[in-house]
Amino acid sequence: MLLVITLYVSVKQELYKMELECAVQRYAWGVRGSKSSVAQLAKTMQPDLEIADDEPYAELWMGTHPSGPSIIKATGETLGNFINKQPEVLGSLLIDKFGEQLPFLFKVLSVNQALSIQAHPKKSHAEQLHKDHPDVYKDPNHKPEMTIALTPFQALCGFRPAQQISKHLKELTELRKVIGEDVADNFIENPTEENLKACFSAMMNSPKDVIASALNDQLQRFSELETSESGEALCNLFKTLHEQYPGDVGCFSIYLLNYLTLQPGEAMFLGPNIIHAYLLGDCVECMACSDNVVRAGLTPKFQDVETLVSMLDYGMVSPESKKFEGFKMDGYTTLYNPPVPDFAVDMIEIPAGMEQYTLRPIESASIVLVVEGNADDVEANPASPGEVPHATSLQRGSVLFLVAEQSLTLKPRPGTRFLAFRALCIL
Repeated sequence: MLLVITLYVSVKQELYKMELECAVQRYAWGVRGSKSSVAQLAKTMQPDLEIADDEPYAELWMGTHPSGPSIIKATGETLGNFINKQPEVLGSLLIDKFGEQLPFLFKVLSVNQALSIQAHPKKSHAEQLHKDHPDVYKDPNHKPEMTIALTPFQALCGFRPAQQISKHLKELTELRKVIGEDVADNFIENPTEENLKACFSAMMNSPKDVIASALNDQLQRFSELETSESGEALCNLFKTLHEQYPGDVGCFSIYLLNYLTLQPGEAMFLGPNIIHAYLLGDCVECMACSDNVVRAGLTPKFQDVETLVSMLDYGMVSPESKKFEGFKMDGYTTLYNPPVPDFAVDMIEIPAGMEQYTLRPIESASIVLVVEGNADDVEANPASPGEVPHATSLQRGSVLFLVAEQSLTLKPRPGTRFLAFRALCIL
């Protein structure tokens, strides 16, 4: 499925207005029909688009990745090809660092059921995986990524503190059964990262008949095993995951992994080898331009258990430590700048009643996505007769491509809050 957006580019003092067709991914875990934020954005931009209530609308992709490239509607040319012809739109510093290509992929996700237990390889590992298994790992790039919640957003991320894991291993008979008594006891007696790796490996490689028996017993004994508020939350999560992926050993992963909820505006950065699984909610996501994922559990897709077990970071940390704090650039823009050069994200919040606000010019090309409100571009009015304006107005679902060093001055419509996100590079 394709979503039409409008993209404006200024090159060599000329003005370009290009409509793009952008990929909407219909993965099975997406929210169905018009309840999906992705579907709503598509409908806003294409009023004639019929949204199927029984179809999932999972991801909106904005960028040049070959699995979902933006296409210039007027010419049929990909955005990547256009950039190749006019690389100066990217900015010299970006070109010096990444070559003549957009280094990030910008997305909106609408998650209705759990995504796979997964991690992303570091750059050198991604290159090796692509070389050895190009049919599975289709590009040689790493995939650090950052999630910023649009709604309360549930996820598993990183391994729990050792004390919590030990408590679960002591109390949950079925978890011990899946992992193995000796392996579980070794961790309880000596909670090292190496012993945690042994626990996770044993769990993911447990025989299918053992998994099936343990899942059945666990479902039957919840009322006896968990009575605390946190225990009840995990009980409900376990049941939900089993309904979504019956018979999957990944249901037991919640006792080893942190379970957290991001509130709107809260962020989470996922560097290489960090285990995670998105569970429920809507978010904006930005990542290096890659689709490399190593999966094991909670998925019908190919699972590479051996690779995942071998590559993971087994550090045991609190769930709060997985949240990523933004930096207030001013009263209206928060910059989320992760420890990678491939991408950063601005969150722009303009309150109702503010007359106008200017997005700062930056040294890289950027993509601006509007998720709430309406605003006029005050530079849209021609300075002289016959001059072509480069934009008119923005609304929910509008997407702008800004060339390096280009600013954008917005005048919000009266009575509306304006919320947008901007993918960029800090170089």
